[in-house]
Amino acid sequence: MNEIKPRFEFRTWARNFGKVEEKMRKLSPCGGIRESSEVYIVSAGNNENNTKIRDKLMDIKVFITSREGLEQWNPRMKGEFPMQSAMLTSDVFPAFGVEMPELERDEYTLDQYLDEVILPHPQLSAVSVFKRRFAFTINECIAEHAEIEINGAGLQTVSVESVDVPAILEAKNMLGLDEYENVNYLRAIKRVIGMERLPD
Repeated sequence: MNEIKPRFEFRTWARNFGKVEEKMRKLSPCGGIRESSEVYIVSAGNNENNTKIRDKLMDIKVFITSREGLEQWNPRMKGEFPMQSAMLTSDVFPAFGVEMPELERDEYTLDQYLDEVILPHPQLSAVSVFKRRFAFTINECIAEHAEIEINGAGLQTVSVESVDVPAILEAKNMLGLDEYENVNYLRAIKRVIGMERLPD
């Protein structure tokens, strides 16, 4: 069985990507449109674990390394609600890097987890994220232009992913993204909700 290699990613954000989107659509036909509503759990104690919930499934990705201004992430766990407290204790909360609250149930539904465990915690926030994603292929890389709402705040994001770092760098150049900052979902959400300050 072939080993699945984690992809490197470049992602950036703006109010509008007019010229970049034009270039993307000239270079590649749109390969599909996907919409999803997700909940990201962001922590004041950690910037290296990306935790999100979609369709009652929890997905945690962990930061591995950076190279040439790109970031590499790898899945750490997937879990389904209702979820056993033992899994929350052993697999989920260590990813947040904050103090573990006392759990009063043996099992938590998604609503119970959000209302009773996450929302009362002073260092954690549950953030609603809606995504409308347009898929492209640029220089044999997975590329995306997406319309995002973070707790209702509208932004756009463009990303390029591949296991091939030089191919991503060339795709960035083709799209005119060389001067844009690489900002992953976790940091972008923290900036929107005021958990992380904007760079000077």
